[in-house]
Amino acid sequence: MLDQSTRDKIQSDIDASDVVLFMKGTPVFPQCGFSAAVVGVLSHLGIKFKGVNVLDDDSIREGIKQYSDWPTIPQLYVKGEFIGGCDIIREMHETGELMEMLNTHGVDVNPQPVQS
Repeated sequence: MLDQSTRDKIQSDIDASDVVLFMKGTPVFPQCGFSAAVVGVLSHLGIKFKGVNVLDDDSIREGIKQYSDWPTIPQLYVKGEFIGGCDIIREMHETGELMEMLNTHGVDVNPQPVQS
């Protein structure tokens, strides 16, 4: 059961930025491959986002799963809306759906050039 103080903290984090990633580690130092993959996609698209390190707080780590009714981390939120986890974000990125959704939500996307 998600207690009210944890729910309020999660909601506060989601409300604090247009794009929020609940992840293991930080955007600079992801501590799992799935979190690193989503950070990579967001970074490639040039999206400014807030990373919430769930390893810093067990109540947030477990609470975010109940909040979203999604069993895994990372979890991406855009303008308060739960988008999905790593596999969904990767697939949306590959099909162009992620860029389209971000543009529709008014999120600045500045894709980084591919380095050769």
